[in-house]
Amino acid sequence: MARLEDAGVRLDRGLTEADVKRVEKKFGFSFGPDHRALLRTALPLGDAWLNWRHATPGKIRERLQAPVEGLMFDVLNNGFWVAGWGARPEDPLAAERTAREALAQVPVLIPLYGHRYLPAAPAPEGSPVYSVDRSDVLVYGGDLLEYVDVEFGEAEPPQSPPADRPRLDFWSDLAATA
Repeated sequence: MARLEDAGVRLDRGLTEADVKRVEKKFGFSFGPDHRALLRTALPLGDAWLNWRHATPGKIRERLQAPVEGLMFDVLNNGFWVAGWGARPEDPLAAERTAREALAQVPVLIPLYGHRYLPAAPAPEGSPVYSVDRSDVLVYGGDLLEYVDVEFGEAEPPQSPPADRPRLDFWSDLAATA
């Protein structure tokens, strides 16, 4: 919290456990342990932080869907395709359907700040923070504390996903190829 305060991030009182459970139930995910701990301690506000207490359901859904929708944009417009999805169908609608089916199986990312995301539970404590801008996926911090130093301090993002940190299926693979 001190690192965020030093960076000028406005911190509101943390969410109650009931607040967290209400958000999780309404939107169908569970916060990972680091994200939950942050939000229970303090709710960062302003700039590109998502106000989990007062944002509209539409805004929250939009931010939750942004990683997949960004990838779909690149599938439909820029030839993005993951080899693990099999041969790319010639028909654009079939390609979209195949990609959406595959993406429905990948771990869910939860908005943290702007286009930075933490994985939803069951991701373990110490999971990386991902920067996801369409198909441009990077690890932007080996964990939440490192991320804060990168985003709001002097540290540089890691050049590759840290080997000593949890891997997240699909997202870590995309980050490794960036």
